[in-house]
Amino acid sequence: MNHLFQPWKIGDLQLENRIVIPPLCQYSANNGKVTEWHRMHWGNMMTSGAGLFIIEATGVSPEGRISPYCLGLWSDEMQNAMHEALTAVRQYSKMPIAIQLAHAGRKASTYVPWESKEMGERQIPPSDSLGWQTIAPSPIPFFENDNPPKEMRIEDIQRIIQAFGDAARRSDAVGIDAIEIHMAHGYLIHEFLSPLSNHRTDNYGGSLENRMRFALEIYQNVRKNFPAHKPVWVRISATDWAEGGWNVEEAAIFCKKLKELGCPVIHVSSGSLILQQKIPVGAGYQTGLSQQIRQKVGIPTIAVGLITEPELAESILATGQADAVAIGRAMMFNPHWPWVAARKLRQKVTAPPQYSRSEPFPQQHIFKV
Repeated sequence: MNHLFQPWKIGDLQLENRIVIPPLCQYSANNGKVTEWHRMHWGNMMTSGAGLFIIEATGVSPEGRISPYCLGLWSDEMQNAMHEALTAVRQYSKMPIAIQLAHAGRKASTYVPWESKEMGERQIPPSDSLGWQTIAPSPIPFFENDNPPKEMRIEDIQRIIQAFGDAARRSDAVGIDAIEIHMAHGYLIHEFLSPLSNHRTDNYGGSLENRMRFALEIYQNVRKNFPAHKPVWVRISATDWAEGGWNVEEAAIFCKKLKELGCPVIHVSSGSLILQQKIPVGAGYQTGLSQQIRQKVGIPTIAVGLITEPELAESILATGQADAVAIGRAMMFNPHWPWVAARKLRQKVTAPPQYSRSEPFPQQHIFKV
């Protein structure tokens, strides 16, 4: 039995197969607004034959963007630009579209990755016209020489929780089918979860219950502001890969709380909170974490991380390590990755009729048009 091309449901959202395109930051927005680059990129992804496309990390507030060129969804202007772009690309694909709502916390205000090695992904200081003051649960910088983030006051916490809810309403208004909340990779919500970055002594720091509070309040507010029939899930780092940090045991407790709030699936990633992490990188290196969350919590999971070959993706699902797989950089390298997977696994995949004559092996007929 094939698993990768079996239909799947996240809540009420029907997916044609188990291939998920995860959020892929493009660093190409214009003051937070969608550009023509996004239309081209989204069109490529949405005609790929995957089951789900998740729009890149989208800032819920100005200081929440990773870079000055990242998407945002905190204004009518941004909402209108996104709606126009989605309307254009959806003419040619019925693929469900989710969006990842995010706040970068202390890892915000950075140069884009393709800048020089000295500058790429490093912080732009507030003194630079492109930069801004970052915020975090505690005033601990990511890089030692970074301008320290401002420790969030209770009113800052409440403002960000509200910003996530507002972005959820805007997401529905532009026609988004689902929301993924970014709680991974060392960004703001993950910073609250981990004791390595959260040194607070109030109700949002210290105990596991307190460190989870911000994340759970955000989930509840997003859920409240997004239609009940549309799913809301989260992406987590299941471990910091560092001694004394957030770990898979705490992550499982956290995911049980999310499940109680109605979260239908967990997108399981890891790391990126601190530079001293020790990650055993290799093909599918995070799938064991996905399996642990799946088993400990009793919740479906999406596995991600160096899954580049169709055979590996199929094996992950067949052995119960996850319910779906996210194909990121491999999908950017080859936006027709699902076509290749369908041919190798002798399955069928949806393709635009304009591409129907491109089948190199017509006797197999992998396309559904």
